[in-house]
Formats: sequence, C-alpha cells, structure tokens
Amino acid sequence: MLDRLALTPARLKGIADDVRQVCNLADPVGQVIDGGVLDSGLRLERRRVPLGVIGVIYEARPNVTVDVASLCLKTGNAVILRGGKETCRTNAATVAVIQDALKSCGLPAGAVQAIDNPDRALVSEMLRMDKYIDMLIPRGGAGLHKLCREQSTIPVITGGIGVCHIYVDESAEIAEALKVIVNAKTQRPSTCNTVETLLVNKNIADSFLPALSKQMAESGVTLHADAAALAQLQAGPAKVVAVKAEEYDDEFLSLDLNVKIVSDLDDAIAHIREHGTQHSDAILTRDMRNAQRFVNEVDSSAVYVNASTRFTDGGQFGLGAEVAVSTQKLHARGPMGLEALTTYKWIGIGDYTIRA
Repeated sequence: MLDRLALTPARLKGIADDVRQVCNLADPVGQVIDGGVLDSGLRLERRRVPLGVIGVIYEARPNVTVDVASLCLKTGNAVILRGGKETCRTNAATVAVIQDALKSCGLPAGAVQAIDNPDRALVSEMLRMDKYIDMLIPRGGAGLHKLCREQSTIPVITGGIGVCHIYVDESAEIAEALKVIVNAKTQRPSTCNTVETLLVNKNIADSFLPALSKQMAESGVTLHADAAALAQLQAGPAKVVAVKAEEYDDEFLSLDLNVKIVSDLDDAIAHIREHGTQHSDAILTRDMRNAQRFVNEVDSSAVYVNASTRFTDGGQFGLGAEVAVSTQKLHARGPMGLEALTTYKWIGIGDYTIRA
C-alpha cells in the first residue's frame, strides 16, 4: 500500500511525461472511421465522438487521477473521479490543480470532478446515476467489480484484476527466462500486470528450479510451491512455503510467487483458463509452434511470447496514459487509451435526398 501511495520525484516525472504524451497523440474525436456514398447519393460517414460523462472508481493510486483526467479531457469527455480513501487528500489537491488549469484555458472546471467523501455508501449511489453518467469504469478488487456488475444501472467496463501467468516451456532458455521472470515479479509488484503464478514444464524443472530459487532469493521473493516443486525448491536458498489451492486465484501484489509444475502446454493452458483473469499471460519458449498455440488458445487481453507481462500498460503500448486495463471483450479490451473513450455516430449528408 505504501508503495502505491508514494509520489516520488521519479513517479511525478513519469506522470507528467504521460500527460505530455497524451497531449502529443492524435485527437480521435471527429475522426472518420469509414464511410462512402450509397446508391441513393447519400454520403454516409461513421465518425468518432466523445462518450459523454465517465465515472471512474479506482484504487489508491495517485497517478490514476491525472492519467484518467488527461485522457478524458483529450477526448472531450467529462469525468467524475472516486479514488481510494487512502489518497483522498492527494486526489483533492490534484483535482484542484487540474480545475485551475481548466479555468485558465477558458474551459469549465466541472469537466473534472472528484468525490472527496470516503463514505462507501456514495459508491452505491453513484452506480445508479445513469441519468448523468454514460459509462462507469471500476478499478480495484473483485468485490468492487462484483458490486458494479450487480448494482450499476450504468454500462460498466471491468478489468484491472491481474492474476497473470508465465509458462516456462521445456525449450526455454533458462538464463533469459529468469530475467523476464524477475522483471515481471519484482519491478513493481503492486501492479496488476505483475506475474503471480509461474507454470514450469516438468521436463525442464530439474534444471530450472535450482536456478529459480537462487534468483528469487536474491530478489527477496517468497515462493508458494506445489507438491511437485516443493522439495526441490526447499533445497535451495529461496524462502518457500506450500501453496494453498486458493492462492492460485490470488492477486498477491507483493513479492510472492506461485510455482506449479505442469506436464505440458495443454496443462498450462488449462490452468490459465481455470485461474486466470484474462489480463496478461506469457510463454517463454524457443518452440514457435507452442508459442502460436499459446497465443491462439489463451483468451487474455494481452498475450506475450518471450516477454514480460509488465508491458501491459497504456504508456508502454504507445497509448499515453490509460484509464484501465479492460479484461472484457465488448467496447474495449486491454489498456484503454483515447479511442476506448469514444463511441461513434453515423452522419448522413445528402442534397435534399429522400429514400425511394
């Protein structure tokens, strides 16, 4: 939690850089998606337009306030922000700065608003404000997502829960694989694109697990091992505990990593289908046939071959900041940048044209 709340100079610079990147992106509003001239002579266009008012309920991450506001303003949307209670004062100060900037540019300060009362009852009230809010984006735990799906009268886009997996195939290069795993687990463990479960092919386990133990010990990671991996990992220097069945569904957001031995690619894919959240999953392999199968059969919003799950991020994808990472399939999927905050309308232009 303290890591999430921290606004270090480096993070402030990163937030500012993300805003500048959003400023430099092409404005999608008004873009003609497609169109043509009908037999009647009517010229028809499908054109991007703002969604309207977007409500965002999000976790205790100060950067989200700025990221979401910048994306919504860029796309001509107004936004109502309800951040975590732990960042209540930070969010209020940030929104005040944004509103001052809006007024100085001749724009309505109310285009960005924040609910500064931490009372959770207000969330339920917000979920029923379909007269005023056009789309709702909850960012947070499974409980919040469930609440929104069950109570909201507003269209909801869910995502952000990241039980992410990396499958180490039998053909993986061990030294290179470990670099990816360290990055995916330790770079910033409190994020939703951090790996939580490592699936190891049984044919590489004897050579891979000792190297994994050494690397995880150096990185301060606690391994939660299944029965097949437990004894071998306990012989190494890393801290090891027996995995609990429910931990395969946990988003640790800490320096903890599940380790499970799987018999083959099919076994790995089956595990991901059962326990994954359709966020980000990766395969480490030299077998491109296995890689292609993994890409085709793992139904996540982002799937990687020989790369870290940490890339699932609007900035990394060249989208600027992001509102959320959508794990559903309708309207938006993956990191939600500018286009995900627009809809479209049909424009018909005629010369007093009538339908025959």
